[in-house]
Amino acid sequence: MEHIQLKPIIKWAGGKSRLINKFLPYFPAEFNNYHEPFLGSGAVFFSLFNEIASRKAKAYISDLNDELINLYEVVRDDVEGIIKVSKEHIYDRDYYYYIRSLDPDKLSRTKRASRMLYLNKTCFNGLWRVNSSGQFNVAFGNYTNPKIVDVPVLRSASSVFKQAKLYCGDFEEVVLENAKSGDFVYLDPPYVPLSSTANFTGYTPYSFAKDDHLRLKRVFTQLVKRGCFVALSNSNTEMAKELYEGYNIKTVSATRAINCNTQKRGAIQELLILSYPDELSRYNYRPLCSINFSTSHI
Repeated sequence: MEHIQLKPIIKWAGGKSRLINKFLPYFPAEFNNYHEPFLGSGAVFFSLFNEIASRKAKAYISDLNDELINLYEVVRDDVEGIIKVSKEHIYDRDYYYYIRSLDPDKLSRTKRASRMLYLNKTCFNGLWRVNSSGQFNVAFGNYTNPKIVDVPVLRSASSVFKQAKLYCGDFEEVVLENAKSGDFVYLDPPYVPLSSTANFTGYTPYSFAKDDHLRLKRVFTQLVKRGCFVALSNSNTEMAKELYEGYNIKTVSATRAINCNTQKRGAIQELLILSYPDELSRYNYRPLCSINFSTSHI
């Protein structure tokens, strides 16, 4: 499995693939275990995995989206099964809406995971959105021969997930149960909306409202008191700045990748909020290098 590219197996709104190189200099140069309770596509986790593995550290990764975690668990436990089932899918509008109409609760774990993978690869903009009843409701995407099954990527992800602690649950419960002094916790919650029309929290049937951001701030504070290194991503809004006033706040330029109007997918400013000073960030220890996605350690 040497030299196989290690990257997210799905697309995800708010995914950090395009921001990794901007975030890495601000992450702590030294830490014990790693925690990411808003996993999403796992772009940050995958980018740090070589380092985590080389330290023989543990990675605690989780998300509240049970469809997502089922997919990752199946990739971990039965990667050849999901590859086989997913190869049977076809890229066709009518077929897409048929698969979308299936009740995932009535499918086997592997077929349920394959359904999510297929819908993610073929829906509009790769957007995973559900209604209040938990039903996936994104329209068919118009692509040219989309790659539904990337076998090497799935197999390398399977090996990586085998070396992590994977959970489905609320961020507060999971991270406070496992995080200890010296650990690094990366928090990437649904963002504070930039405006009343820019609020997207439809990853699960449960919205992430103001009270959840206040709860997250309390968890952030608890982790800091434990001696954890904590980094949190959020939108460049007054609410986010006020919540984390007094912490080390960085502004990074991001690209808005999901918008029905392609003219509105330009650069925006996001916040990276750190619980620790710049002196503990990695750019003060060694120069920033490009990310090595090699999985030669597996």
